[in-house]
Amino acid sequence: MIGIFGTLRKVVSPDRKDQRPAAPLEQERKQHNLFEAAATYVSASVEEDQARIDEASGWVSPEALSFGINELACRAVIALARERDESPQTVARTLLGLPND
Repeated sequence: MIGIFGTLRKVVSPDRKDQRPAAPLEQERKQHNLFEAAATYVSASVEEDQARIDEASGWVSPEALSFGINELACRAVIALARERDESPQTVARTLLGLPND
């Protein structure tokens, strides 16, 4: 029984000489989800930070980024509408500088 633990300790020991090579850079980078990409993209756009815009654009597919931006816009309009006690349509039109009919 003790022999099994010794063998196991040798196999999982961090000071092994035959460790696997480090993972490729792509696997080591943090994986970003579409909402994180959308939030970064939109905030970078507001701040006119082209480097961050480009970075966030590469995190997910263009379709996923578009979906995330749309979802962010919907949630922002809903939050502002609740805060202002107005309809989402009124808030959206006001934000875009459109007349409220």
